[in-house]
Amino acid sequence: MELVVFFDLPTRTKEDRKNYAKFRKALLEDGFAMLQFSVYARFCPNDEVASRHKRYVRDALPPRGFVRMLTVTTRQFEKMENYVGPRPTVPEQEPDVATFY
Repeated sequence: MELVVFFDLPTRTKEDRKNYAKFRKALLEDGFAMLQFSVYARFCPNDEVASRHKRYVRDALPPRGFVRMLTVTTRQFEKMENYVGPRPTVPEQEPDVATFY
């Protein structure tokens, strides 16, 4: 199963940014991998292990912000569809017709 952590933490003050970095570092140290900027996931072989990691996340919670956890089966997680669009490019400008005559 996969344990997914979603969070939305404030970063307005220096203290907020410090708490954000501390929480993110705690997730990485506990084996979570970043899926998106505020979405992290880790594999847990069973419910007992998932519960242990949930407690770890709860212990690392910052004083402010929102944190959500979701467990999904590995089979469900593997069905996730990922889309990555092309990098934005500067649109090609049409040539000035007057320069051809």
